[in-house]
Amino acid sequence: MKPEIGISEKHLHKGIELLSVILADEMTLYIKTRKFHWNVCGDSFMELHKLFQSQYTELEESIDLIAERINKLGGKTIGTMKEFAAVTRINEDPNKYPSQKEMMKELLSDHESVIVYLRKDIEACAEKNKDAGTADFLTGLMEQHETTAWVLRRYFN
Repeated sequence: MKPEIGISEKHLHKGIELLSVILADEMTLYIKTRKFHWNVCGDSFMELHKLFQSQYTELEESIDLIAERINKLGGKTIGTMKEFAAVTRINEDPNKYPSQKEMMKELLSDHESVIVYLRKDIEACAEKNKDAGTADFLTGLMEQHETTAWVLRRYFN
């Protein structure tokens, strides 16, 4: 049954497409953070192992909320690695196992990229799609990424 929530079918469809890209970004960042959690080594091993675990746990929660938001708008949620890889805006580096510092730089860069993307996505939701609910949801998601980026950035100051 199509949601009758004051958003046109065209705008619902555009919102679902945008949320699918955001979901793919979050999944890619989740997988990258997991990879770094599994492969971190060196003097700060335990600290970074736990830091990455807390970050991927937060991403996991966000991923579920994004998928539910897609469903609330009447869409079907993508859910395969192939689907995620086809639309993500986050780069992966297969067979690359960076140092601790490089892991943190890469995650910081990815979180900052997501923040920039989300700022544009929020504007699109609010102005083009007339979907204040999704814009508000994405604002909260952006704030989470800002906090994560801030924490990672503190390792370099």
